Amino acid sequence: MASKQLILVASSFLLIALAFFPSTTATAYPSKSEVHVVVEGMVYCQSCDYSGWSLTGATPLPSAKVSVVCKNNIGQVGYYKTFQANANGYVYAELEGNKMNSVMDYPLQNCLVKLASSPLHKCNLATNVNFGLDGAHLRSEGKSHTSLNYKAVIYAAGPLAFRPAHCPYTTHH
Repeated sequence: MASKQLILVASSFLLIALAFFPSTTATAYPSKSEVHVVVEGMVYCQSCDYSGWSLTGATPLPSAKVSVVCKNNIGQVGYYKTFQANANGYVYAELEGNKMNSVMDYPLQNCLVKLASSPLHKCNLATNVNFGLDGAHLRSEGKSHTSLNYKAVIYAAGPLAFRPAHCPYTTHH
């Protein structure tokens, strides 16, 4: 009788421990089927020598910010986050919380990347190059990154560009 009570008490402690202290291995490693979603792209400062959609003569824009907005099927915003470009104007944005169950899922058809802000006062007017104002759709270029406990599908957007507010007037002869 005492051994049955001991087993019951030990089992109760084990259940309580599992309830309050979940296994670290379950949270430390993503499931094999979980795929992270990443968006990458470049942000530039457009040259005064060219206008329209041209990026000829454009220079990378360090620390520029872009936003990623994803809407559900009824048009409600389900995901929004702003990401900052690195020192080379490159944006690598992991959409945390916006994961796919498999590589075959495409929940991103409703996601757009937009220009948010430029750190340079002399180059801070957003352009619609590659739909930076309207929202650039994500493109699948077949890129992914896989390591021991991580799998990401990488989508591309852009390149996007800001332009100078004032360009010197030049005459062409």
